[in-house]
Amino acid sequence: MLEPYRVLDLTDERGELGPMLLGDLGADVIRVESPAGTSARRNHPLADGDSGELASLSFRAFNRNKRSIVLDVDGAPADRDVLRQLIASADFLFESSPPSTLEALGITPAEARTINPLIVHVRISPFGNDGPRAGDLGNDLVVAALGGPMSLQGPRERAPLRISVPQVWRHTGAEAAASALVAHARMRRTGDAQFVDLSAQCVMTWTMLQAMGAHAIQGFDFERDGSRMIGVEIVHACADGHIIALPMSRVIQGLLDWMIADGVLDSSAREADWEAFDQSLRDPTVEAPWSMAEMVALLRAFFARHTKRELFDFGIEHGITLAPVGTMSELLGLEHLAARGYWREFASGDKAPGLWARSGPAAAALLSVRREAPALDADGTEIRESLRSARVRPQPTPEANEGDRLPFAGIKVADFAWVGVGPISSKYLADHGATVVRVESENRPDVLRGGPPFKDNVPGWNRSQFYGDFNTSKLGLALDMKRDEGLAVAKRLIAWADVMVESFAPGAMQRMGLDYAEVRKLNPGIIMVSTCLMGQTGPARAMAGYGYHAAAIAGFYEVTGWPDMAPSGPWTAYTDTIAPRFVSTMIAAALDRKRRTGEGCFIDLAQLEASLHFLAPEILDHQVNGRSVTRIGNRSRFTAPQGAYRCAGEDEWVAIAVESDEQWRALCANVPDLDAGANPANAYRLSAHDE
Repeated sequence: MLEPYRVLDLTDERGELGPMLLGDLGADVIRVESPAGTSARRNHPLADGDSGELASLSFRAFNRNKRSIVLDVDGAPADRDVLRQLIASADFLFESSPPSTLEALGITPAEARTINPLIVHVRISPFGNDGPRAGDLGNDLVVAALGGPMSLQGPRERAPLRISVPQVWRHTGAEAAASALVAHARMRRTGDAQFVDLSAQCVMTWTMLQAMGAHAIQGFDFERDGSRMIGVEIVHACADGHIIALPMSRVIQGLLDWMIADGVLDSSAREADWEAFDQSLRDPTVEAPWSMAEMVALLRAFFARHTKRELFDFGIEHGITLAPVGTMSELLGLEHLAARGYWREFASGDKAPGLWARSGPAAAALLSVRREAPALDADGTEIRESLRSARVRPQPTPEANEGDRLPFAGIKVADFAWVGVGPISSKYLADHGATVVRVESENRPDVLRGGPPFKDNVPGWNRSQFYGDFNTSKLGLALDMKRDEGLAVAKRLIAWADVMVESFAPGAMQRMGLDYAEVRKLNPGIIMVSTCLMGQTGPARAMAGYGYHAAAIAGFYEVTGWPDMAPSGPWTAYTDTIAPRFVSTMIAAALDRKRRTGEGCFIDLAQLEASLHFLAPEILDHQVNGRSVTRIGNRSRFTAPQGAYRCAGEDEWVAIAVESDEQWRALCANVPDLDAGANPANAYRLSAHDE
């Protein structure tokens, strides 16, 4: 996909996933390091008893498909020339800041642009390159707090909550990959170098989804409510853990015979008015056979009799969405992932998340793992030798006039997706100039049209900002594709498009005669993206659901909450905030390849599989060190103190995270009751966290 391109990776642990994703797509990624190695090599979790260059499990997880070269720009002046040669030969440059990892090597952004007037330079920082917080430090807790998602997570009676596994720099790294390819498309249009200023705070604000603009739209903010969804509890204890189930009629009716057989309900439940039950959730004046509290109690009595595996298997067989709150060991044993050949195995037998997208069974692979994370300077000699001959770089041919400089101007997209991942992914294209036609049916409008926030808090099909946020810059078309006339229009749209996106359950498009084999007959060069929860193949492919179901199976619910309580889970449909970053990266890469070769492709991107990369170090930690990561509130497993602390005022909190002895001394200097001189070591601070 990206074989013609070279990427310089100067990131530390902040953003290293981004260059890796481009490497997975075929780019030549060169990690430029100092003689001491990047700090990412020392990032937790570490393999117990290993002090080597690859001790960091995080480094192993996010640095495959990269080569390493050491440059000593201070001690070896010739290395400064090597750095300049590398910049001149590169198409992309990624760095972390502050402090700038590029400027630490003696090169300013302006110099980089002079050296290479076509470079795409991506700078990753906590709060952006300008503004009042530019230059401020920011770590996982602080950026999650200032970005917004913490305010929405956890039960109301306790502090706002982070996910107990670092997520900020993983989100930002994935967004960096997508942003780099958007900028590269613009560079090709304009013939100018591009600078991408990527703020982790802004990236995390997007994980709030429908809560981002709630106050402006409806007049009030959403508030954290533990594991409740639309006011309804969705996390339920079962015989060996917890299960995610939305207690609506579709789920309950699917379980009805089993619940009756267990004696939880009697046979009269079959004659109940289930439509009234659902209506009562929105309108308390509607008389229903059970209140929600009564039904939740009945469901919990039933779930308590059965294991997660029993419930999950039953749901797959009967088309009911029941998602287990997975642990690391359960995830590694999930037959569905094994059947799809998802895991990549190290020589040790340990498994890590594998390819995050795939093509059809008969097509050439779109991604590959060609090498594992490199030892320090493992490829230095090879890279230096390659610089002796000039690299042939793809040259832009500016295509746009002055009024049409958006990266994807002229690209045509048929968007048959709905709800979150698909529409958000096509929004990347629409907001950057593509003509995107969003297809819906009046018989089954997008469910987000019925979700808040509504303009002025007045519900209506065209008043939902939940829908609006994900569908900006698009055209809308209503089609009944169950009718021949509607299907004929859909086929004309597909024949017109460069890209087609759909996110229905596997088999739905095939039943309409719109699977890739048929679509390709209409348009041989089309890029068709199918993104669903579990992927197009595998024993659990039929599972339909939302991002909170995938988040549960992946393990995000298990690692979000307080240790003395049931899982709270991340805010809303969490994997809907992860997968679009991968889908949009994939589409942008496919469009670049199509521009070069004329070839389209089919892309099967399972939202679960993409999202597991955000747990990759913890998956390795479980296997290498035997640690099963679980929820620990706002604490860090590695540094202290860290938490959200109550301030004056109603529900006012401040996030504090100390990551070094220097930061500890600075905190003590500003808090009278803290003594920096008494047991200052991090190990003591961890053990005495609550004192």
